[in-house]
Amino acid sequence: MNSTTADETERAGTPAVFLDDVRKTYFVGEPVHALDGVTLEIPKGSYTAVMGPSGSGKSTLMNLVGCLDSPTEGRIDIDGEDVTAASNRRRTTVRGKSVGFVFQTFNLMPRLTALENVALPLVFRGLSAGERRERARDLLERVGLGDRMDHRPSELSGGQRQRVAIARALVNDPAILLADEPTGNLDTETGAKILDLFDELHAEGNTILMVTHERYVAEHAERIVHLLDGTIERIEELEGGEEDGRQETESGQGEGTE
Repeated sequence: MNSTTADETERAGTPAVFLDDVRKTYFVGEPVHALDGVTLEIPKGSYTAVMGPSGSGKSTLMNLVGCLDSPTEGRIDIDGEDVTAASNRRRTTVRGKSVGFVFQTFNLMPRLTALENVALPLVFRGLSAGERRERARDLLERVGLGDRMDHRPSELSGGQRQRVAIARALVNDPAILLADEPTGNLDTETGAKILDLFDELHAEGNTILMVTHERYVAEHAERIVHLLDGTIERIEELEGGEEDGRQETESGQGEGTE
C-alpha cells in the first residue's frame, strides 16, 4: 500500500507534457528544421497558448505533443510516458488515452448524432454501449447541449458543433486538451462563448494547450509560448489575463527553452 501511494504521489507531480531539446527536421531537398531544440514543460492543470507566424513550428509542436508524429531528436514525455521512439501502435494508444483534440474545422462524423460523436472514442476503451452513452450524455450536458444530443452536425450551429467536439475531446478524461485555432471558424460572439467554456474547463483542473494567431484568444491562458523559426523566442507569463499583470520571461535554460 505504501508503494502504491508513493507511485501515485510521483505521478501527480509529473507534468502533462515534457519536451527535452526536441528537433524535427524534414528533408525536402535542403533540410528544413521545423523545430530546432525546443525544451518545454506543460504542468498538469495549466493553460498554455502558443503563438507565432506561419512557419514558426506551431503545427509541428502540436503534432508531436498529440503523438501524430515523432521527433528527429530529443525526448517527449506524455503524462509520464516516454513516447519519443514509440511504435505507431503505441502512439495511437497514448493518443487515444491521454490526448484530446479540438480542431478548427470540428472534424465530426456527419452521419452520427452529437451523442454518437462524443461516445465514439469510448468504443476503443471496451465500455458497454450503456456506459458510453451515459458518459457522452454527461459531457454534452456539461457543455450546454443537453437538448441537442440527437442532432446531427448539419443540424447544429458552428458554436454547437465546436461544443460537441470539445465534449468528444474530454470523453476519455485526457491528460491534455489540444486546441488548434478552436475559434477560427466562429464569429466573434460565438468564439467568446467557446473561450469562456475553455476557461471553465481549465478552472475544473483540465490541462489545455492552445494554438492561436489571435492575441485576445491567447490572453485567456496563463502563459503564451512565442515560437519563431522553430525555436521558443520567449515565454510570456500572464496573470489573470490582465494587461497590467503581464510579465515576459526571456527564453533561457530553466524557462523551457535552450
